[in-house]
Amino acid sequence: MRFHHQRRPQRKGAMLILIAVTIPLIVIMAAFAIDTAWMQLVRTELRTATDAASRAGAKALSLQQTEAAARAAAIDAASRNRVAGTPLQLLNSEIEVGQASQSSRNSRFVFSTGGNIKNAVRVNGNRTAGSAGGPVDLFLGRVMGVNSFEPTQTATSTQLDRDICLVLDRSGSMRGQKIRDLKRAVNAFLDSLQSTLPEEQVSLVSYSTSSRLDERLTNNYASIRSAANSFNAAGFTAIGLALQDGLRAMNDGRRRPFAVPIIVLMTDGRHNTGIEPIIPAGTAAGQDITVHTITFGGNADFRRMRDVASATGGQHFHAPNAAALERIFREIASTLPVLITD
Repeated sequence: MRFHHQRRPQRKGAMLILIAVTIPLIVIMAAFAIDTAWMQLVRTELRTATDAASRAGAKALSLQQTEAAARAAAIDAASRNRVAGTPLQLLNSEIEVGQASQSSRNSRFVFSTGGNIKNAVRVNGNRTAGSAGGPVDLFLGRVMGVNSFEPTQTATSTQLDRDICLVLDRSGSMRGQKIRDLKRAVNAFLDSLQSTLPEEQVSLVSYSTSSRLDERLTNNYASIRSAANSFNAAGFTAIGLALQDGLRAMNDGRRRPFAVPIIVLMTDGRHNTGIEPIIPAGTAAGQDITVHTITFGGNADFRRMRDVASATGGQHFHAPNAAALERIFREIASTLPVLITD
């Protein structure tokens, strides 16, 4: 009996050919997978850095009211975010300062450069051959004949107008120097509003044992000043009733459809009569009205005021003295809301 083994070398040869063909394919697939994941990561980093830069620029435009400040803030914020392992470097030509507006309440914001009233900053984040940081190197792209890629990302942040209701404590614990300190702080708040670019409307609610609406939403700050300067301190502390009146002031027909609604609720004491404040705070949250709270002095209702602010997405501020109270009012007036609109 004869045995024939001639086909074994042919099989071995066929396997070697298959391996020779498969290995490059595996390498190409691995290179593609690794670089695809890398590209996705870099795009995410670039989006984060560009968003941060536009927000910082818009906030600086709001606070300092100059294009130079907006550009400097955007460049600084970008440099504190790494893209592909290095800080994002922005050129002045990649930052635009202009105006963003809506044609209707539910429409998209449309950005345009220039304009007399500037309220938005657009940042064009680039890692391209023409950018300061250059293109992004690929790990294994050269296997496929591609050494780098050039991602771009655009973000626009807009400072928004506000309709603000001041809800202020004139209960008995505010007698004497405290009520005078509050009047100075309110006047400082209105002075700061007048120095900002957007036009804010302000209403005024004050409270003690009961609450009252002193002034409806208006851009006539003189009427707000006059009403606040006439305060006399007496009675208990009905914080919940006051917050309810603050909500009524924000919903009486004068509130603008494009403005951000904000209530600034201030007290030096403890809630001791009327509805529990967290209940109208829940209503405010349901209406997308932010409530910032201020406690003044050492005997204020810290826990309740923190809870009210937290329930509405607002901030709680504490003023241990008159200087701090004025500073906080100025800070709230000067810090305009900033929204990424593109």
